[in-house]
Amino acid sequence: MHDYIKERTIKIGRCIVETKQTVRTIAKEFGVSKSTVHKDLTERLPEINPDLADQVKHILEYHKSIRHLRGGEATKIKYKKTSTKKREVLAAGKA
Repeated sequence: MHDYIKERTIKIGRCIVETKQTVRTIAKEFGVSKSTVHKDLTERLPEINPDLADQVKHILEYHKSIRHLRGGEATKIKYKKTSTKKREVLAAGKA
């Protein structure tokens, strides 16, 4: 494994433990895909730093346990925006 991959993996692991952000957020922050972040955290990190990997694993499990709630909230926000735009269009059409 290349040194830059090891360094990135450790940085991503520390970042997720410190901030408790989601894989998508971390991926955007580091400029890599969410698949890369997930592979770094679940496959590479246990080989490099088992203690940090254990901490990360707990955070990932927590995110997985609440993902149905986040998805529902995102859908709710999406439809609120859509219905607001429809109201604005209807109001503009009546005027």
